[in-house]
Amino acid sequence: MLVIDDDDGLRESVVASLRVSGFATDGAATLPAAQGLLDSHHYDCLVLDRMLPGGDGLGLLGKRDGGSSRPPALVLTARDSIRDRVEGFERGAEDYLVKPFAMAELIARVRRLCRRRDAIAAPTLRAGDLELDAARREVRRGGVLLSLTAKEYAVLELLLSRAGAAVSREALVEHCWDELTVPMSNAVDVVVSQLRRKLGDPPPIATVRSVGYRIDA
Repeated sequence: MLVIDDDDGLRESVVASLRVSGFATDGAATLPAAQGLLDSHHYDCLVLDRMLPGGDGLGLLGKRDGGSSRPPALVLTARDSIRDRVEGFERGAEDYLVKPFAMAELIARVRRLCRRRDAIAAPTLRAGDLELDAARREVRRGGVLLSLTAKEYAVLELLLSRAGAAVSREALVEHCWDELTVPMSNAVDVVVSQLRRKLGDPPPIATVRSVGYRIDA
């Protein structure tokens, strides 16, 4: 997550709130600083002001991530006219929130944008003989169709989308449980245990001590 706003107090408050909510978040105060971070890091979402030192924050929307797929953007600004909002959407913003705002609403909107991006990820995910077809919501191992619960499917989908990397329990909770639902402390471990039984041997899901789980690519 990258928050771009030249109001130091506001930016630091938003960054802190997003971090408490489980998002890894950076902050930038100017267009050049933001562009530097975008050139060297991958972000799941942008929260940006329009009136920044160096120009309009919308100028970042067309040149992000070194040419790779761009993260969704929420415009956070005091410019609240219909014309301003239309311009924001036409230039690539996915959402628009006017200052002053409620932090809880900002966090909810960011979560929604991240989930929307996950929903349009690659339709087929594979690791070895394990295959997840997102369009059909089907999982097969060795060509055999498996019957998974919604939670098991969601956990497996996130692990496969990040195959080769460790996925924390916190990230699994954020992705697979609704923000209005507080899961039991061992909910992730229970679902992974159920998944392992259904996926069979050799077990594709490895435990990463003190972190979470990983599926090797």
